[in-house]
Amino acid sequence: MVDGQPADHAPRDFEAFEEHGHLRFQAGDRLLDLPAPSLIGEHQFANAALAAAAILALGDPRVDEAALAAGVASAVWPGRFQRLTAGPLGRLAAVGGADLWLDGGHNPHAGRALAQTCAGLAAGDGRPWSLIVGMLERKDAAGFLRPFADLAPRIFTTAFDAESAMPADALAGAARSVGLAAEPVDGVQAALTRALDRGGPAPRVLICGSLHFVGDVLARSQETWPT
Repeated sequence: MVDGQPADHAPRDFEAFEEHGHLRFQAGDRLLDLPAPSLIGEHQFANAALAAAAILALGDPRVDEAALAAGVASAVWPGRFQRLTAGPLGRLAAVGGADLWLDGGHNPHAGRALAQTCAGLAAGDGRPWSLIVGMLERKDAAGFLRPFADLAPRIFTTAFDAESAMPADALAGAARSVGLAAEPVDGVQAALTRALDRGGPAPRVLICGSLHFVGDVLARSQETWPT
């Protein structure tokens, strides 16, 4: 599975699965016991396995099991379920006791992977989710948002600085078409303020829907850039 989409060639070329928090990987007669991926989400086990298979296919003798393990355990992917704790938005969330996450997923496959990851975190403590969503007009907004229906998050839609950005009202309409309550808001900071304005447990907040949107958020402060 890659970003929530099954990899058609995986069963023929290699096998991989999660077991006791480790990534078990087998290609031919080679069996590897790799650590859990540093990236969050069950789908990242499949992504890491595909990366390992590609590296092994190169046949470089310098890449041994230790090198693969180090790569799996230390990979950094900006805007891929990235936790924001710094910068103006991170600090605003922290004041409200909320966890703030950022992901550039923007298609139905990514929506399924993200919804599954969010549901897994919610199952641990029951804290609610809010989504701040910005998308391009050419994307399938309803298809991206549909997998979140069971999670029932509060959704705040906003446009961003791109000519092809979907208007917040239209994006909210797409969310409502799949049974999700949505409120258009002017800008990501205003949307985060609204997401934090609720009673009960402090929410988890996910900013998502577009790599361009994610880039705009990260560009607000170098403090948010992964190192």
